[in-house]
Amino acid sequence: MSLIPATDLILNRDGSVYHLSLLPKHVSDTVIVVGDPNRVFRVSQYFDEISYEINQREFITHVGRFNGKKITVISSGIGTDNVEILFTELDALVNVDLKTREPKTKRKKLKIIRIGTSGALQQDIPVGTHLVSDYAVGLDNLMNFYSFEADEDGTKLASDIKEKLGLAFRPYVGRGSKNLMATVAFDMVKGNTVTAPGFYAPQGRTVRLPIRYPSLLSALNQYHYKKLDFWFTNFEMETAGYYALGALLGHEVLSVNAIIANRIADTFSPQPNKIIDALILKVLERI
Repeated sequence: MSLIPATDLILNRDGSVYHLSLLPKHVSDTVIVVGDPNRVFRVSQYFDEISYEINQREFITHVGRFNGKKITVISSGIGTDNVEILFTELDALVNVDLKTREPKTKRKKLKIIRIGTSGALQQDIPVGTHLVSDYAVGLDNLMNFYSFEADEDGTKLASDIKEKLGLAFRPYVGRGSKNLMATVAFDMVKGNTVTAPGFYAPQGRTVRLPIRYPSLLSALNQYHYKKLDFWFTNFEMETAGYYALGALLGHEVLSVNAIIANRIADTFSPQPNKIIDALILKVLERI
């Protein structure tokens, strides 16, 4: 088994992974990930105790216990580029011997749950909804750098989206864990998520610059893939990266979303934290 070079997996002086500054002992079997670093505190406020805290760039981690169960909550920051760093280093912490730099022969499967905020793409999904992402479609290019292939349905879906939306590229398609969906999100609205590589033009917003796909929002709202009865339900910036990397690395991954805006109805929640806190508690009580 080949050694992983020091420049491919960088470690700090204390042996922790480079960006997260975590050691294997800090990773629980179930990891909650949030985008906003400030949201880590919104999760850990419900812990019985906090045993470890580290702030490293946008990656803030709290390790503690909820109802006696060890939980790690960590922030990723915005975008699938950060998700790649987070996922790679989390996986290395449990599946690589950091002293010998060799991948372990027995692989550990983590349960990773993203708790995020999102904007609805359908009129009938009201602000305040808790939505679980079944499929996630990545409009970013992260998977062009990995050998990722969706299943047959996902591959056909990606090609259809490219054609119908007139995109210059083929998106990638990932899917959430059915097991986690059944235990954590059984009563949530099931949806299909668009993961955008930006907040403005990639989500159909324009401020001063002209955008290449001015009809993107309406095209996503109206898109329907009959074979899967697939409609797009919401926009955000990370989920497809989670699902694709989870499939490649063999972890169970699920993304749940607090709908704080509706892009079609042009509404935004006056109390977004109330929606987020309710979702956080729901997830904590079910894991």
